[in-house]
Amino acid sequence: MRALVQRVRRAEVRVLARPSGSGPEDPGEVTGQIGRGMVVLLGVGLADGPEDARALAGRLVHLRIFGDEAGRLNRSLLDTGGEVLSVSQFTLYADTSGGRRPSFVRAAPPEQAEPLYLEFNRSLETLGVRVVPGRFRAHMVVEIHNDGPVTLLLDSQER
Repeated sequence: MRALVQRVRRAEVRVLARPSGSGPEDPGEVTGQIGRGMVVLLGVGLADGPEDARALAGRLVHLRIFGDEAGRLNRSLLDTGGEVLSVSQFTLYADTSGGRRPSFVRAAPPEQAEPLYLEFNRSLETLGVRVVPGRFRAHMVVEIHNDGPVTLLLDSQER
């Protein structure tokens, strides 16, 4: 699993009724929003399983990317009471080495990816973090107010 993690002041996800560019602008339905915390764009790969979801969630909640009283990155989601906006993002497994059109053959198919995305979210909640999910397989607009900016890429295969 790959997680692109962004520290945010706030974030929101909207689900569009139709893809962008297919008629009048669709403002979308707000399906979730958070205050201070993290936006996690989560990609699931072919080799991933439930243990990857749980391990990545554990790493994420203890990741010290929030400032302490001295301004040092010394506090975690658990320390700050931060929230997570979790959005499924199969494009994190894009292979662009073959030309101009990305290949997604290393991304898990939806039937495999969705249960692991849900397991990741459940694991975060079990660890004490409020999770606001996007909608799996939907066309979404994610509004991110990146704080810092602080953006990190985590991979469950790198333990």
